Amino acid sequence: MNDREFINAIDADGLPLHIAVKNGRISHIGAQPTLEAARETIDLEGLLVLPGFVDGHIHLDKSFVGDRWRPHQPVATLRERLAVEKRELASAPPIVERAQALIRQAASFGTVAMRCHVDVDATTGLDNLRAILEAREACKDLVDIELVAFPQAGVVTCPGTAEVMEAAVREGVQVVGGIDPTTLDGDAEAQLDIVFGIADRHGVKVDIHLHEPGDICIAQLERIAARTQALGMQSLVAVSHAYGLGDVTDSVVDRTAQVLAKAGVSIMTNAPGEHAFPPVLRLRAGGVRVFTGNDNIQDAWWPYGNGDMLQRAMLVSYRSGFNTDEELRVALHMATEASAGVMGRQDYGLKVGNEASFVLFKAPNAAAAVAAALHERVIVRRGAFWGGPAVLQLKAAQFAHELRR
Repeated sequence: MNDREFINAIDADGLPLHIAVKNGRISHIGAQPTLEAARETIDLEGLLVLPGFVDGHIHLDKSFVGDRWRPHQPVATLRERLAVEKRELASAPPIVERAQALIRQAASFGTVAMRCHVDVDATTGLDNLRAILEAREACKDLVDIELVAFPQAGVVTCPGTAEVMEAAVREGVQVVGGIDPTTLDGDAEAQLDIVFGIADRHGVKVDIHLHEPGDICIAQLERIAARTQALGMQSLVAVSHAYGLGDVTDSVVDRTAQVLAKAGVSIMTNAPGEHAFPPVLRLRAGGVRVFTGNDNIQDAWWPYGNGDMLQRAMLVSYRSGFNTDEELRVALHMATEASAGVMGRQDYGLKVGNEASFVLFKAPNAAAAVAAALHERVIVRRGAFWGGPAVLQLKAAQFAHELRR
């Protein structure tokens, strides 16, 4: 006997959908109800069912969610930005508190998994990582978090960072990161030797931040793809941002897509507001897996974001010029199945045997939900109603008191 059956829902195409659950897992899913009895039947009355969201790129150690509002401070250089970040974080609540606040907020929007990049270098040491490990443990029943050792200050130009990154892997990090091997570190081969060397020795994945422009970006992607193939790491390597793919001609994008697809290198874009960014549809047409994430959320880098991956899918669609239902569904795929694939999630999605976790919306289909970035939703976790975004109950006196703190 099933524990629960959800009837009269609709799927991403707006077609009838019924889901049965046993022991927190999907035991039946289809256009018709199951013939097996259930202890409880819930009529969803036409609500749309979407899989839980997967945030493919987030920085939990940097966010001020859970802290006071901190106005953005413009700077002229990367080094100035790092100095502002260090100063602001020094007066913020502990990382563990802020990270948990953001994890819980993201979970309330239906995020079930995320890839978190954590600052790990010779100056920071493992302090940020240990704080995020604590937050991850505290929230393990809410969100599955994969950790990336992210060398924000560089690898070659920050002596001692390579050793700290390797120590981070020994502490449980599943992915080793890198950043702008040419323009920040000044020695692409040296940085990639270190990053891929650690990955090869420890059997972990790679995810490299790449903000480099045009031809420098393309050359970097070719280096990364070559190393990926040489080490047999197909499907285990991702490049985040790859802004330069938005600077070059279509023919260069097509040629690079063939190289990336052959090597199994994925591309992450959050469709940032002030940069050119990878042409999603063109890369996908070339066989490249393209996924998305929120990246920075209300921190020293920018003031935007709330952790809602449906909103991120809408922003990707908006900036990419997606208008058709098919294109809007691409953005949803980037925020669900594509990101889950990069993380190697085996127990994910609306399939029999998988964890019965999904999100309910009042919408005629998935494209409509993405286009409207619907806020109102209900979260089902392991076959039971879990919650949803907090409802604002404004009490003026209490609100004024909070502002004066």
